[in-house]
Amino acid sequence: MLSAQDNERLTQVGPGTPGGELMRRYWHPFAAATELDERPTKPVRLLGEDLVLYRDKSGTVGLIERFCPHRRVDLSYGIPEEHGLRCMYHGWMMDETGQCIEQPFEETVHPDGRFKEKVKVAGYPVQEMAGMLWAYMGPAPAPLIPMWEPYTYENGYSDIGIAELPCNWLQCQENSHDPVHLEWLHGYWGVVQQREKAIALGGEPDLSPIIPRNHKEIGFTEFEHGIIKRRVVEGTSKEDHDWKVGHPALFPNILFVGDGVKCNFQYRTPIDDTTTLHVTWFFYKAAPGTTLPKQEKIPHFIVPIYDESGKLIPDLVNHQDFVAWITQGPNADRVQEKLGESDRGIILLRKQLAEQMKIVEDGGDPMNVIRDPGKNNSIELPLERWPSLQEVSRIAVYFTAQAGETEEVKSDIQGVLDTWASHADEVVASNRS
Repeated sequence: MLSAQDNERLTQVGPGTPGGELMRRYWHPFAAATELDERPTKPVRLLGEDLVLYRDKSGTVGLIERFCPHRRVDLSYGIPEEHGLRCMYHGWMMDETGQCIEQPFEETVHPDGRFKEKVKVAGYPVQEMAGMLWAYMGPAPAPLIPMWEPYTYENGYSDIGIAELPCNWLQCQENSHDPVHLEWLHGYWGVVQQREKAIALGGEPDLSPIIPRNHKEIGFTEFEHGIIKRRVVEGTSKEDHDWKVGHPALFPNILFVGDGVKCNFQYRTPIDDTTTLHVTWFFYKAAPGTTLPKQEKIPHFIVPIYDESGKLIPDLVNHQDFVAWITQGPNADRVQEKLGESDRGIILLRKQLAEQMKIVEDGGDPMNVIRDPGKNNSIELPLERWPSLQEVSRIAVYFTAQAGETEEVKSDIQGVLDTWASHADEVVASNRS
């Protein structure tokens, strides 16, 4: 059980809060690069701040305070010019640093005036990597975006799912330190949801991609990038991957899930204290001997969280997690919790967060702030594979984890997985010993 004060300390993300200052030491994915192909401006709320994302005509991407410093209109309705974003109200223009660079009428009246030099709004650096746009909102100099190993994978297909969830980011991340929920949320309740839907649609009732077994033991190991969760389930031992290798959750807000063919990163990017942008980067590797054309652009999809009746979608794996997180409330009341043995990973995560907040308060760099390019070429991570996922019959079939993908994208993904149908030996070999 936490005190109300400790709960606030862990969950608040605004400027000047302990949690907000910790989160501002990291790059956060907050949009897909292809979103700006649809419209060159987008309103953004990130870490409790209202911002506007834009791409000007020169291709420069900016992320600045959303409201014009002149008369406070919304710059997401502004006009991207050759070098900057122009306010539609009186023509003031800001560059990507937030500096005002034009004030048309002021400059007409006072050609030699320096008023614009005194006007500046917040502006944050943006980088594009792996088809996502990343923002850094902390003190200079900015660190590097961690180059986790899967981002170096080639000869595959990626797409990006983006969901806005009405809950605090920590509820999402605590789930990643809770092995036992897999057995019940996904393996019991979730399978029932999947089977009921399959039957209602006239399909087969046994197409669940994950059928976990009963947990016999769980364990947690801190490592340099976060926490590795481990499990022994019915029919396995500590010599199996689930314990020996484990499953990493990366500090502070990332879950990595991977097997020999498919993997994904789930980022729980805080919008504010009660809303989270859940950004998932998916990767599907082609089988040996198959060469795929390089993706020029990585497609994205917006993930709906409610069905046509207005209820939370329950039958897809990631949506089952969404149901659990969202129904805890906008910001879970941890004062009322009764934690048990299955919650040891959550307790460890909270301890880790408190320790890293103290490091930031003392002027240091917290965990996973990487500044040395030599250590950022390809950061290897442990991988976890469920036995059911090692079966080629399942690996070679695409199972939708999140709603919203187009049929064209699903077909492209299935085409990649089809290349593994005759490669059982490679699938087994790709699992680390």
